[in-house]
Amino acid sequence: MRKRNLSLLVLAALILFATAANANQPKYVFFFLGDGMSSTQIQAAEAYLTTVNGGKATVAEDLLKPENRLNMSKMPVAGMQTTYDSFALMTDSASAGTAFACGIKTKSSVIGMDGDLSKSYKSIAQLAREQGRKVGIITSVSLDHATPASYYASVTNRGLMNSIATQMAATGYEFFGGGGLVAPLAPARSGDTANDVWSLLAANGYEVRNTRESIVDLKNNPRDKVVCINPTIDGSKAMPYAIDKPADNLSLAEMTEVAISNLYSRRGGKGFFIMVEGGKIDWACHANDAMATIGDTLDFDNAVGVALKFLEKHPRETLIVVTGDHETGGMSIGHATTAYTAYYDRLLGQKNSYQHFGENQWPAHKAANAAADCSSPNTLESSTEMLALMENAFGLKWADLNAYQKEKLEDAYDKSLCDSNNNSVPENTYLYGGYEPIIVTITHILNERASIGWTTYSHTGVPVPVFAQGRDADKFSGFYDNTDIAKKLAKLMGIRKTLPVEKD
Repeated sequence: MRKRNLSLLVLAALILFATAANANQPKYVFFFLGDGMSSTQIQAAEAYLTTVNGGKATVAEDLLKPENRLNMSKMPVAGMQTTYDSFALMTDSASAGTAFACGIKTKSSVIGMDGDLSKSYKSIAQLAREQGRKVGIITSVSLDHATPASYYASVTNRGLMNSIATQMAATGYEFFGGGGLVAPLAPARSGDTANDVWSLLAANGYEVRNTRESIVDLKNNPRDKVVCINPTIDGSKAMPYAIDKPADNLSLAEMTEVAISNLYSRRGGKGFFIMVEGGKIDWACHANDAMATIGDTLDFDNAVGVALKFLEKHPRETLIVVTGDHETGGMSIGHATTAYTAYYDRLLGQKNSYQHFGENQWPAHKAANAAADCSSPNTLESSTEMLALMENAFGLKWADLNAYQKEKLEDAYDKSLCDSNNNSVPENTYLYGGYEPIIVTITHILNERASIGWTTYSHTGVPVPVFAQGRDADKFSGFYDNTDIAKKLAKLMGIRKTLPVEKD
């Protein structure tokens, strides 16, 4: 009898201990990832906010006003993480995503596997679901892109997008939202699978919604498994840049609101894990377009604001972590031509992104001027139509430019219009990368005049800030590796397995 009573007491103590341990874990975990975002993109967005709110980006008192700060930079805990992968100081989004999701270093282009391509690993999203948590994956790019894929797939190359989407359909995750799928019916490249992903999603119980009305309806009528694709997506199956947002699309913030409503249970449950990626911050930085960068940084930060409102209602149960996977573009606050001052008001005339201009105004202009003589030294200056386009679309006035800036624009215009200029091939590669010469030169000069510079069309290797708020947020202070973020989250969420965890 005594032994039985002792056993009951031990069992009761274990149950009490487990209950107490669970009570100390964050029930609702948000991980926000600004792709290509580091401290420079954050500072540029805050300087822009200060300017549009009537202040000056050169006055500290204005910059420090709460309304001119991003939600993330006002969070009480800050840290810093290194971003390099197994074999490169400049990581790509696949290896960085794998670090955040699985807690391991791998090589660029690899998702959910080690650098030898011999082992596959579970992500913290998969491990969270094994705990009984619901899972949501949101991104402004395609749902089968490198970062979101890191939370559910294992592939030797990020380009195997039909295989990635096939694995997505098998996850059982409750919510996917944002962009679409790049290769849902055929291989994206050699070595890829050729599955009908739409049929797989349906067979696995998923509803696919792609109208604003049907997606927003989930706030009041949640579903067990849903894929929400914005009604307007671009050629890469991503959401348009925030600066170009169609009225019928949901922003990242709105999609985050829908995900929370769909995953949150008033009857209790074990909580959720939501990953939100601002993927097109990276794309805008690749193209060296500061206004598109700032627009998507603000859109991303507004989504962070949605999570913070949720935290206000559930302060003891919610953890929010915000960071970037790497910096893109070598964006700088300051330029050789502006020294120690800034002119963010000069950005305000840009109405749309470089991509919007390249898909709309520029093709029409190029077609109408196909017979232009680019041997003239002032082909651009003599085109009143193009000068008007630059001013109307970007706020860049020819009369305000110096001789060197005009010379660069003339060279770029000749290259774009006639596919030739006076530059050598290496010069053109340096000046334009793989972008339309006249458009990237317009954004370069506009940005330089505002005091923003760029050093590359690729990623850089600088460390990236981390922000946190809520339960156990203090664990994210300090300086650490990107793989430590996954390990910290796993420990705080009560995942008993030590990362990295191999797939069965």
